[in-house]
Parts: sequence; C-alpha cells; structure tokens
Amino acid sequence: MTRALVVDDDAGVRYTLRGFLEDAGLDVDEAKDGADALARLEDHALVITDLRMPRMDGMELLRRIKARPDAPVVVMITAHGSERQAVDAMKLGAFDYFKKPFEPDELLAVVRRALESATLRADNTRLAGELNLARTMVFDSAPMSRLAVLVQRVAPRDVTVLITGESGTGKERVAEAIVRASSRRDRPYVRFNCAAITPDLAEAELFGHAKGAFTGAHRTRAGLFREADGGTLLLDEIGEMDGRTQAKLLRVLQEGEVRPVGEDRPVAVDVRIVAATHRDLAQLVSEGKFREDLLYRLKVVHLSVPPLRERPDDVPMLFRHFLDRYEERFGTGPLRVPDGVMERLVAYRWPGNVRELENAVESLVALSSDGEIDPSLLPDAGAPSASAPTSAGLKERVEAYERGLIVAALKECGGNRSEAARRLGISRATLHEKLNKYGLGAAEE
Repeated sequence: MTRALVVDDDAGVRYTLRGFLEDAGLDVDEAKDGADALARLEDHALVITDLRMPRMDGMELLRRIKARPDAPVVVMITAHGSERQAVDAMKLGAFDYFKKPFEPDELLAVVRRALESATLRADNTRLAGELNLARTMVFDSAPMSRLAVLVQRVAPRDVTVLITGESGTGKERVAEAIVRASSRRDRPYVRFNCAAITPDLAEAELFGHAKGAFTGAHRTRAGLFREADGGTLLLDEIGEMDGRTQAKLLRVLQEGEVRPVGEDRPVAVDVRIVAATHRDLAQLVSEGKFREDLLYRLKVVHLSVPPLRERPDDVPMLFRHFLDRYEERFGTGPLRVPDGVMERLVAYRWPGNVRELENAVESLVALSSDGEIDPSLLPDAGAPSASAPTSAGLKERVEAYERGLIVAALKECGGNRSEAARRLGISRATLHEKLNKYGLGAAEE
C-alpha cells in the first residue's frame, strides 16, 4: 500500500486530510511540523505539507527532502495569499500545491497526479539502475534490482559511499556502476587495495611523498589522491587500513586536503571516496582496530551487496553467462547441460559467492567430455567449498587454458597455423603437436 505523510501544525487539518487519503486507499502517517516529519520520513511515496509551521516550515522541509537520494513527491498546502510562496516551492522541486480551504475533488486530483509521477519516476529509476548495474554484473533477482535502484539514486549525489559484502559478491563492480552514473564519470577513477601493501608504503602511495622523504624515495610522487583529483578513489578492503593511515584519511575527508610524506604544506584535493570491505567495520571499531569517526565519515551512504545464497534466482543466469565465456575460451563449442544440473547449482550455498561459481563453471568446462558437462563434478548442496569442482588438478586447468589460447589464435589468424604459431611464440611443429594432443580439427593454411 502506498504510504503518505501529512505535515501540518493544525491537528484538525491533519485529521481531515487523513480521512480523504485513507478513503482513497493510502496508508497515512502524520507529523506536526517539518522537524517531526524528517524524523518520520521513511518509505513514503508522498508528502503533503503546510507552508507555515513552527520549528521548521514547509520550505525548509522541502529543501531537506529534495537533498535526499530517495526523495518522495512533495505537495504543498497554501493559505490564501500564499500563491507566490507556492510557486517558489515548485521551483525548488515541489510537485504541485492546493489551497486552504480545499475541495476534496481538487485535493484528490492533485494527489492522483503526484502518485502517478512518483510511480513513473520510480520505474524510470529502477530501469535505469538495472541497465547501469547490468553493464558490470549479471543478475535477475529482486535483491539485486533493489541494489541497482540505490546505486542509481546515490551515484549522481557527490557523497562518500561504503560498499559492504562477502568476498566474491562483486563490490568492485558496484563501485564501477556508481562511477559510471556519477557527474565524475569522465574524470579519473583510481583504485587502491588497502590489503595489498605495507602501512608505510600505503601512506606514501595514497598521499604522495617528497624526494628523499624516506629510504628509497628517489623522486617526488604525487600520490593517488592527487592522481584522482576531480574524480573518484576506490579504497578496496578499507577494513585492512592501519591506524595512522586512517587518521590521515579522516583529515582528507574533513578538510579536503592531503599532506604528502616529507612535505610541510597540505595540498587541496577534490576526490569522491568510495570504500569497500568484506569486514564488519562496527566490530573492528569495538575491537579498537578502526576509527569510529572515520566509519561515520565513510558510511554517509551504505550499500550492502547480498551474498549469492540470498539471491538464488541469479544462479541460472550467471551459470549461462560463465558457460558461454568458457566455452568460447576453451574452444569446446556449445556443451549439453544434463537434467538436474541447474537444480543442484541453485541448491548449493556458494560460500565463495559469484567468484566461486565462476571458478566452478570454468573447471566444469575444462573437464567436460563428449560435448557435455559432467554432473559428477558438481558441488553438493550443503557440502563444504573444497568439494566444488574448483578442486580440479593444476595440470588439467593449465591444459584447458592452453587449449583456449590456441583456439583463439587460430580464429584470429583465419586458421593459418604458421601465423598462429608466431603469435603464440612457439614453432609450427609444436603447434601441430598440441593440435593433435587436444584433438582440434585441421586448420586451413
């Protein structure tokens, strides 16, 4: 049921409006002024607010609402002689207004148009979000569609975003979707993995350093923040960042400037931060391993990527996507998928998420025979991850990859073996041996 919020300091007006709106099939909440409305504003598609109220009037409430990424449609109530203010409100983003005393038919006509606008806008946001996220992720489930909508809402708003989720869920892909839909999409996009480097080097890598600032600093380095100036910096695995670097990052977020190692003067930067982690940052805060003030700065908007076990509807589409990829890479041609395979894949919990599913499909294709997937290599529902087909031997995986490289080279060269051997860096005789080894058909000269 559609939810509406009625905001007016007159209890009688709220009572009357509630009656009309409930008769029209809406679920109605009430607030006595703008401040009270902001505290209650959640999952409402429509807000009907008076202009003149104590503490926070309707105009200020409108400004606060329109600054939100999930802003509902706002309709203003005006008293006689307040038409100019109503026009100003519409310039700020109000959908429409009606006057006191109001006629029921006039009120319901405005509300009907406002809800139609809200539905159309929500549908457009959902479709745009799904199209955007689908450029980097494969999905067909309701949880991922909801995530796509949130990504689309927050992307144009220049705020810090924290993306959390288990390893292998696609957090970096979500970050790419945010950047692509943002106003900074044509500016630098720089990625930094906080777990891939020592604390001392991380500080210099992020914030830059002067020549001679430490042993091995043979030249001045600008640092990733200055490289990303005007654009976006992804801080992957932010939960692994050490305390000293956390303090310097907090300074950047608070003051918009970096201080390179070995330099006295700060340098102003304009960088949007997107952070990602599989760790529970709140737990790290309680353990004294992560700064609480930094956590609040990072999670202005928090997006959670659901694990694959919570969106089993995505498994069939992901399986087909990866199957097509590795059939082409390994040159197997279309493989038959025996009955019951998909049911088993959907039933499995995928502790390694999408990354584990991709590895499993790669191994299934690499070890396929007689033109079909071998069901005996499938993981069992409830079985530990080690039983997944990713446990295939290194030799088989290397040979499957080599076979794919040879097939790709021959395709690029139109079947010319001499040219394919040259591109692969092997002799024609070696190529001939491998063609026989892998049972590949004769190629035209």
